[in-house]
Amino acid sequence: MKRVLIIGGSGFIGLNIANELFKKNYKVTIFDKKKPKSLNKKIYTITSNLKNKKKLENAIKQSDIIYHLAGIADIGEAMKYPIKTFEINVLCTLEILKLSVKYKIQRLIFASSIYVHSDQGGFYRISKQASELCVEEFSKRYDLNYTILRFGTVYGPNADKRNNLTKIVSDALNKKKLNYSGGTSRAIRRYIHVYDAAKASCEILKNKFINKNILITGKKNIKITKIMKLLSKILNIKSKPSYEKVAKKGHYDVTPYTYKKKQEIKFFPKNNISIQEGLASLIKELSL
Repeated sequence: MKRVLIIGGSGFIGLNIANELFKKNYKVTIFDKKKPKSLNKKIYTITSNLKNKKKLENAIKQSDIIYHLAGIADIGEAMKYPIKTFEINVLCTLEILKLSVKYKIQRLIFASSIYVHSDQGGFYRISKQASELCVEEFSKRYDLNYTILRFGTVYGPNADKRNNLTKIVSDALNKKKLNYSGGTSRAIRRYIHVYDAAKASCEILKNKFINKNILITGKKNIKITKIMKLLSKILNIKSKPSYEKVAKKGHYDVTPYTYKKKQEIKFFPKNNISIQEGLASLIKELSL
């Protein structure tokens, strides 16, 4: 029976992955700073944060496979606390990578985001881009097998109110109003239910997904206006939905695929020192 450690397993997606893996007869351990709301009693839990290196190392050395889902995932929080975001999302990922190599982990599954393709997402997006590069470099240098999961717009039970669909439905039920605070009426998403996302996150344990980047998202583009019409009908809300005039800062409206490399300008200063002169100068300095 393979031992799977889910770092950040008490969260919205992580808990569902834990349950799916348990059904598939994996021995599952959750490592998280908070206890899961509801959990199979046969799934072991370690309550700790990522900065407790001793507990983290003890958990990793007893594992065969690691799912790394922990970190700051809210764009607004990352914008407010950029240093904290990099400490948790990047530096702690490096520690997990180092320990994964030390204890010969069979595969590290890293939870990233569709925002790595965007020019939005702020410090959250940058932290995920940096972490992906670290994962790939560790694989290259130390033969660590990995799979990177880039999640799209996941929704479903137990998501907190920072999740847009959860917030929309919660406001609709409690205030009888339909309000989309994340973007404009043009907004489009590929929604995927958390149960489907969790199942896909377990399917990637197949060998064909080793050292691959996997996008886990819905099949169809769905306009936010369609979501509002469905909720209006289901909940019998007569008032018109409200939207933002412009997309919320850091969030994409229609497509995340907007990231472009910045072009560099070649600049050659005048009076260049030739390579011969430069070498002669260096030799003279080091000969003293």
